[in-house]
Amino acid sequence: MASVLVVEDDQFVRSALIRHLTEAAHTVRSVGTALEALREVAQVGFDVVVLDLGLPDLDGAEALKMLRGVTDVPVIIATARDDEAEIVRLLNAGADDYLVKPFSVAHLSARMAAVLRRTRTSTAGGDGAGDAVIRVGGLAIDPLRRMAQLEGVLLDLTRREFDLLAFLARRPGVVVARKELLAEVWQLSYGDDQTIDVHLSWLRRKLGETAAKPRYLHTLRGVGVKLEPPATAPAAPPPGEGGPT
Repeated sequence: MASVLVVEDDQFVRSALIRHLTEAAHTVRSVGTALEALREVAQVGFDVVVLDLGLPDLDGAEALKMLRGVTDVPVIIATARDDEAEIVRLLNAGADDYLVKPFSVAHLSARMAAVLRRTRTSTAGGDGAGDAVIRVGGLAIDPLRRMAQLEGVLLDLTRREFDLLAFLARRPGVVVARKELLAEVWQLSYGDDQTIDVHLSWLRRKLGETAAKPRYLHTLRGVGVKLEPPATAPAAPPPGEGGPT
């Protein structure tokens, strides 16, 4: 099973999470502050972190940014805040998933299992489609080394951004439904389209494009998303050809 760090200052909630996760055969360590969490992840290799936002020493969102500076361990946010803008901010800061309190331990366990499946699939080299470098236009994606380049320039992608880009690149020109993206990239049978939109927005920014002026990533409203090489303007005819006589 998994090695889990629970970051929660409420002793009652903390004890309940430790008990139930331990009963599910996970190895659990727990701390009550953000600084303790940072020390723990720097010293111990965890499979997943469950991070509360209402910590006494530092806001959990700031703690998340600091965690992302030292590790790419999957982080599930546990929060009482259900504001859409806040959730987007957390995803932008690097959260892998989030749960709004109150939630059941069974729900947390299911989300943890999905995050761990994604992580282990990524580590194993993606969806098993092979380790050959994938080329789409100026994009070169290396599944084995988990590296992507655009016009020879290395892209700084998070784990999830790489997984999404590689999945779409293996199907160039094919419109992939959002439900399929959730199932194959996020390993979820259901979820919020907002998660996909946020990651697409990050990818577009790193690919030097926008939703209004796409080059590689194209969204078909109500249908899905596709990745294809950018259209190129027709070459100008050589001097003396193709013009008026």
